[in-house]
Amino acid sequence: MSPEDTPAPRSLAEALRARDDASLAALLRSRPDLITPVPTDLTQLATRAGTRASVVRALERLDRFALQTAQALAVAADPASYQELLGLMAGDERDPAVAAALPHALAVLREQALVWGGDDRLRLVRTARELLAPSPQHPSPTGLGPTVQEATAGMSPGRIQEIVTTAGLASTHDSVSAVAALTALFGDRKRMAALLAGAPEESRQVLARLVWGPPYGQVTADPAAHLRWLLDRGLLLPTAPGTVVLPREVALHLRQGRAHREPEPLPPAVEAAKVHRPQVVDATAAGQALTALATVEELLKDWHEGGPAVLRAGGLSVRDLKRTAVALDVPEPVAAFWVELAYAAGLLASDGEADERYAATPAYDEWLTLPAQERWVRLAEAWLAATRTAGLVGGRDAKERALSALGPGLDRSAAPDVRHRVLTLLAALPEGAAPDPESVLARLQWERPQRREDDLRTRLARWTLDEAELLGVTGRGALAAHGRALLGLPAPDHTPRAEEPSGPGDKLPVHHHRRPAPAAPLSPAEQAAASAAAARLLAPLLPEPLDHVLLQADLTAVAPGPLQRPLADTLGVLADVESKGGATVYRFTPASVRRALDAGRTAADLHAFLAAHSRTPVPQPLAYLIDDVARRHGHLRVGAASAYVRCDDDALLNEILADKRSAGLRLRRLAPTVLAAQSDPATLLEGLRAMGFAPAAESAEGDVLIARPDAHRTPPRTPPEPVPDGPPMPDAALLSAAIRAIRAGDLASTTPRKPTDDTPLAPGELPRTSAADTLATMQAAVLTGETVWIGFVNAEGAASQRVIAPVRVEGGFVTAYDHTADEVRTFPLHRITGVAELADD
Repeated sequence: MSPEDTPAPRSLAEALRARDDASLAALLRSRPDLITPVPTDLTQLATRAGTRASVVRALERLDRFALQTAQALAVAADPASYQELLGLMAGDERDPAVAAALPHALAVLREQALVWGGDDRLRLVRTARELLAPSPQHPSPTGLGPTVQEATAGMSPGRIQEIVTTAGLASTHDSVSAVAALTALFGDRKRMAALLAGAPEESRQVLARLVWGPPYGQVTADPAAHLRWLLDRGLLLPTAPGTVVLPREVALHLRQGRAHREPEPLPPAVEAAKVHRPQVVDATAAGQALTALATVEELLKDWHEGGPAVLRAGGLSVRDLKRTAVALDVPEPVAAFWVELAYAAGLLASDGEADERYAATPAYDEWLTLPAQERWVRLAEAWLAATRTAGLVGGRDAKERALSALGPGLDRSAAPDVRHRVLTLLAALPEGAAPDPESVLARLQWERPQRREDDLRTRLARWTLDEAELLGVTGRGALAAHGRALLGLPAPDHTPRAEEPSGPGDKLPVHHHRRPAPAAPLSPAEQAAASAAAARLLAPLLPEPLDHVLLQADLTAVAPGPLQRPLADTLGVLADVESKGGATVYRFTPASVRRALDAGRTAADLHAFLAAHSRTPVPQPLAYLIDDVARRHGHLRVGAASAYVRCDDDALLNEILADKRSAGLRLRRLAPTVLAAQSDPATLLEGLRAMGFAPAAESAEGDVLIARPDAHRTPPRTPPEPVPDGPPMPDAALLSAAIRAIRAGDLASTTPRKPTDDTPLAPGELPRTSAADTLATMQAAVLTGETVWIGFVNAEGAASQRVIAPVRVEGGFVTAYDHTADEVRTFPLHRITGVAELADD
């Protein structure tokens, strides 16, 4: 049978049945909700594809031109021909750009099972038509109103005949033929032009105001003459007292046949606002990547001993976020981004204690041991996949509750898709080109026009551009080489090209790109390979960690670059960071030196450390500072009594007792060298230090306690799971298995079979036979090699239909080739509801 002889499908199920496996796979890939769970057959697949929730999701994923095509089909006849659709989209003048793009848009709608039928009988699925067709409650984006037939549904036959006669048509014997004649008049370009040629100028102005929508207007009980002219000829039809509408056929004539004022067959180009040398972009991004690592380390180092408390409702308080922003020297929204990024990467979590606080996780210590490029990749991967959206911090949810950093309500399932799409658009530009942000937003709005969500996608895109720069994925607004690799793209070729502009103000459209961008996020295995490639590209751009600092006479040390891990850790305890940037400045103070001594270092250790790691001689003021603090450190000993102070110098204890500031500590002498206190050891330590002393804490055995800055860690924590945006994208194995199961189930449900006991079987009805008849039929099928149809109930009680070829019957079991599952299986006889022979044809 030739394709021309193939009968047209009568339903969506029949249209799906005519598809090949590749076409079904494309449908299930574009609409993954259809196989959650896997349908039993193609009829169930078609039913599920027509449900409101599934159709709404499918419409949300259409680009603007495909959606405009669906909207045009919703206002066309059902069914409509391709030529009729082309006229609605391209107009009477047949816009060549629209005509060229329409076949692809129609193919997309067919692929997603929103449209079915041949080019001569195109049908939009009923649910989509209901959603897109114009109505008074839900105006169509086309701006079109109801048809003449719909608008005259409640009109009296006499009034219809009056309109027909006034319009210059012959009267008819019934309303149906009268409405048909009026519709034919409005659809005839020549006759309509002649009719409107005699219209008053004011009448034409009314039509011009209504032609592109909204098509409804208000009239008084006694309309003006120019309105009466339109009403008498049906060019305006009443829909309710005081309300008139412009019929769809009239509007289409005035629009030259177009359903849309501005069809958009081509996506808007992403413009390059500036072009930089790729090497400059990569170096800038690498520098920012290094800053990102330093910022995350600084954040978690500040929370080593237990960070801010967790709010009762979850999250970080506004005060703690402000304090964190001051500590990091960044604005509060940027601080929220770094906090959320550390949380998404699994480096930060709550400790789960009764007095719950945030702290670094054990994964943070493992992260610190990695090379810098691998640490950056961990952060970038977490950012790409995270659904938590730091940009929402400070806003309010639907219930007007404040959204806090690390708190609930920050997940937005569209965030990973938007981030990936924005970076993909940047990757489509020439290397070194920074995009115009507004052109990126315009492109995203064209690709997903249905997804409003209070313009969430636009805000996500703006945040993505800012966050990518902060993280070092982009440099000077352009996608860096390691950022491109993170998307799975090959490394860029930096060979200069004659046609590439070199000026910072040159503009380039996106269609000049030389490499296609991936259309979807990578699989886990592909992402791992892409991350490794990104790390390899980033590594040469990062400076080698230094093993030295420059000590200065003003009690500061200058680190001209990133320091090696042991040196940075020790120096971070011995000194305070005074300024950051290309070079970090550390300042030595009595408190910082005492902190190093509290951590178990001796004065000799500190002198040796500085001498080993300084390219300049150790300044005399710094050596004196260390010796002076060390001389007084530990002269007093504080322990638990509730607390006590002991010192070999009783004169020093007398000095403490005589000081009025010690009254709050409630000290009393127990012995010439021991004072007892009512406060706990920690309070006593702080109080004595506030008085200018340098006490050391000791254990119950009398040993000096070493206070380590990294003492507090949470229990092992997993990073937060992203909230998926609907069902996950099925992989190739799942698609293959699902299609095989659907095909087999469809075979079982549509295979012709003989009726049992002369009783015809309803479609989908399971056969019912006695156990004896079932056994006899199975045994006969084994002997004859015939294929039979059975009803089967599995161990969970789910019933299904199967087409099997019995091979052996013994011990209460049937071994057969199951056409449904495409494998040999064993069926317990007691679970078979019945058996029927297949029809001869």
